[in-house]
Amino acid sequence: INNSSTYLNMQCHFNGTLLISMLPPLLVTEFILGVLGNGLALWIFCFHLKPWKSSTVLLFNLAVADFLLNMALPFRASYYKSGISWKFGDTFCNICLFMLAMNRSGSAFFLMAIAVDRYMRVVHPHHLINSLSVSKAAFGALALWLITISMTAHIFRLSHTNSTCESFSVSVNITDSQSQSQSQSLSWHNFEFLFSFYVPLFVILYCTVNIISHLKGRQLAQQAKIKKALFFITVVVVLFSICYFPSNITHLVIWIKMQSTKDCTEREELNTAFFITITLTYLNSVLDPVVYYFSSSVFKNFCRKALHLAQGSTAESTEKKTRETGSQSISQL
Repeated sequence: INNSSTYLNMQCHFNGTLLISMLPPLLVTEFILGVLGNGLALWIFCFHLKPWKSSTVLLFNLAVADFLLNMALPFRASYYKSGISWKFGDTFCNICLFMLAMNRSGSAFFLMAIAVDRYMRVVHPHHLINSLSVSKAAFGALALWLITISMTAHIFRLSHTNSTCESFSVSVNITDSQSQSQSQSLSWHNFEFLFSFYVPLFVILYCTVNIISHLKGRQLAQQAKIKKALFFITVVVVLFSICYFPSNITHLVIWIKMQSTKDCTEREELNTAFFITITLTYLNSVLDPVVYYFSSSVFKNFCRKALHLAQGSTAESTEKKTRETGSQSISQL
């Protein structure tokens, strides 16, 4: 995109016309909705959702990851609106790319942790991990952040040319003029991108399959409780798949195609497809508040009150009492 690369002694120039017209409004929309949704979520978590449980810590950190990611989106919108020209310097470019990568991966890891938490509560309700204190859960969240940061800190080693600001080099080859460090950073970034999708994906699918199998194998009279547990884990799977699957599939297609293709037009089409789908991963920060909504009756009632909708407090209070006296493993997060 506004850069050139040598491929078998031929030069490809990418103008990114579609990206320039399509991505700014999409990024701005994601920014507005993401800030509103996650800002509201953080406010509810901090001032209205008490007492906290260990699972609340995971949801809170997911909201933090999403909110921080949204802070970088206006600068990406400006980048594409300016004809794919970065105007804020290399240092701030790497800071924004780091924010995007760290919080994109962090969001995926926290969604995975939420799925594991629900799996343990449903399938292994008497396991000690289900009685973790909030402080120990916070240490676990800190560990996830440290892992995510260590996996994405390599972005600060990237250098940029021709006013570009990109952390991916999926449709171009590394040229002789680029340093070995640059090549290694880009290769690691591509690996980290795939790793932070497929590992959470497999874990989330494993948890989902086992939860469904466990619930269907039990003769529970409270069918509403079963449906709620299944619906919640389904929401996590669907949101994760919608947001992360397209970009990762495109990434794999590009990796296969780039081994043989010499056509500049095809390379630009793949390049364009990838950057559009990678922008869709930021949609995750907009949709994650749906997870909070279905995870807590407090969050749900607060949103209904704000939107002047009926809260159904009597019915939900009865359902809550039923859950508390029934199997705790299928109760709220």
